[in-house]
Amino acid sequence: MRDDLWKSGIGMTSQRTRERLMERLFEEGIRNLQVLEAIRRTPRHLFLDEALAHRAYEDTALPIGHNQTLSQPYIVARMTELLLAGGPLDKVLEVGTGSGYQTAILAQVVERVFTVERILPLQERAKSVLREIGIRNVVFRHADGNWGWPQYGPYDAIMVTAAPAEVPAELLNQLADGGRLVIPVGEREQYLTLVVREGDNFIHQRIEPVRFVPLLAGAIHS
Repeated sequence: MRDDLWKSGIGMTSQRTRERLMERLFEEGIRNLQVLEAIRRTPRHLFLDEALAHRAYEDTALPIGHNQTLSQPYIVARMTELLLAGGPLDKVLEVGTGSGYQTAILAQVVERVFTVERILPLQERAKSVLREIGIRNVVFRHADGNWGWPQYGPYDAIMVTAAPAEVPAELLNQLADGGRLVIPVGEREQYLTLVVREGDNFIHQRIEPVRFVPLLAGAIHS
């Protein structure tokens, strides 16, 4: 990541503001130092419209248009930490690129990220921001995320950033043996869920209550 970009910013977008966010996440229980460092380095304000940039380092979800949100930093960190708990990761599938902020965090702690987004304008903006901050180990696909990206599977880990009513079978099929899937599941009540594959068995563990936009079908071009 280009140092001039992650160091830049004044006031509410400054490096010190990012450090305070990192410290707050540590106090909230995030312990993976790779994840905390990625949060500190990443200019979250670049993933938002300028009018919301002053709120970028609050620990809250923020709108990014198209009825989508930029996830709360704690949730971004928690989901990433859960993926990494199984050890170093080479190939990770992300379902729901959104603003690209979670993608940027993932890209700094794993070797390769394959990310799928159903809303083309969001994907194009995310591509632009990731290119601007020098992240190069991400491959993009515009498609319905319910089907994953079987061409490059199986994946060491899968992260889903929108909530289905139940875990899509296609995503389970694309998870490598020993792999970890982190996904919010549910409709009115949602729970962040960890799924670990052990051969043909999938071990499900509820982590904590969350609130995500629903995982919808179909792809949108405009």
